[in-house]
Amino acid sequence: MSFSRRDRLAFLMLDWSKCSAVERNPVTVSGAWVFTGTRVPVQALFANLEDGARVDDFLEWFPGVTRQQIEAVLRHAEQSLAVA
Repeated sequence: MSFSRRDRLAFLMLDWSKCSAVERNPVTVSGAWVFTGTRVPVQALFANLEDGARVDDFLEWFPGVTRQQIEAVLRHAEQSLAVA
């Protein structure tokens, strides 16, 4: 999976507040959007996928994140980018 510069910019502009699988706290991970109940930034998922990792790899590397959270994040990104 490869992301263009346009895709990266679009990712940064997504309204993650509408995705129940993520949360943001200004004092946690510098206010980055993270998977709910973790300190794992959502951006880490996309960076790892771009580098060739599989979802199963990510789940192994970040055991606090669930498959359901990943699916919700990917679905939210896809729907948001389709509208943009």
